[in-house]
Amino acid sequence: MSKKQTATKKAVDTQQGLVIAAHGRHYLVQAGAIKLHCVTRGKKSDVAVGDKVEYQLTSANQGVIESIVPRASLLYRSDQYKSKMLAANLTQLIIVVATEPSFSDDLISRALVASESSGIAAHIILNKIDVTESLEKARLRVGLYASLGYPVHEVSVTSQADSTRTLMQKLMIGQSSILIGQSGMGKSSLINLMIPDADIATREISAALDTGKHTTTFTRLYTLPEQAQTSYVIDSPGFQEFGLHHLSEGMLERAFPEFRPYLGHCKFYNCHHHSEPGCAVLEALQQNKISSMRHQLFMQLVHEAAQTVGY
Repeated sequence: MSKKQTATKKAVDTQQGLVIAAHGRHYLVQAGAIKLHCVTRGKKSDVAVGDKVEYQLTSANQGVIESIVPRASLLYRSDQYKSKMLAANLTQLIIVVATEPSFSDDLISRALVASESSGIAAHIILNKIDVTESLEKARLRVGLYASLGYPVHEVSVTSQADSTRTLMQKLMIGQSSILIGQSGMGKSSLINLMIPDADIATREISAALDTGKHTTTFTRLYTLPEQAQTSYVIDSPGFQEFGLHHLSEGMLERAFPEFRPYLGHCKFYNCHHHSEPGCAVLEALQQNKISSMRHQLFMQLVHEAAQTVGY
C-alpha cells in the first residue's frame, strides 16, 4: 500500500471523541453513545480529560488515540521535576472551600494564578455555611478574593440542597468547569448533588480503565443532565499542593490582578517587585492596596520557578 493510500485509509478510519477519564496512559473516550478504552501510540501521555481526540478503532470497545484536536485551554500544575495536566478545553475553574475544616489560602491563590495564566474564569464556592460558628471567619478570608474580582458563592449542600443545586446549575450551564478543592471541603457532595448517578458512573469508569478500587485517583468528566446546552463538569482528585513551576516571572506578575495597575510604573523596567527602590508594586503594598500574603506568594512562586533539577 502506498503512502497516499495509507494516509487516505487513516483519514477514513479516524473518528473523533471526547476524553472523559484518564488513568496513567489509559483513557476513556466518549464516542457518541459508546465509551472506548483507548491508549496512545508509544509512550506518549500528553492527553488530558476534556481533550477532543482523533482515534482509530482496534476492536468494538477499544481504540488508539492518533491526535489531539487543538485545545482552547489547558490547565496543569508542575514542580521542578514533573508536570501534571488537570484538564483541557475548560471555560471556568471552581474552587471549593468550606467553613470547616480550615482551607488553604496558599492553594486558593495558586489555583487562581493558574486560572489567570490559562485564560480561564475562576469562581469560589464557600460550602457548609450552615456551620455558623465558623462562617464569619470564613467569609472574612474569602472576602480578600472577592475584593480582587473573583465571584464568591455561598452554599450548603446538606441544609440548602435545592438552592445550592439551582445556583450551581446556573453557574455551570453551557460551561466546561473543573472543581478543585482539598479533602473535606464537600467537593464530592457537590458533584453528587449535580450528577445523581455520579457514583455509578465512577464505578463504570474505574472498571473500564481497570483501576480497581482507586476511584479517587483519576480525573473524570461528567455531562450535566437535562441542560439545554452541553455542559461539562470535571472532578479532579483532591490535592494539597499546586505547583506553578512552568510560569515565568513575567507570566506570574500578570496573573495577580492587583499588580496590574502598577506594572510598567516602577523606576526600573526590569523590576522584580522584591526590594527594588521606586517599585510601584511595593509602594502599593505599603499602602495596603496589595495583600502582604499575596505578595509573599508571588515571591515564593518566582523562587520556585527559578529552581532547576540538580544532577
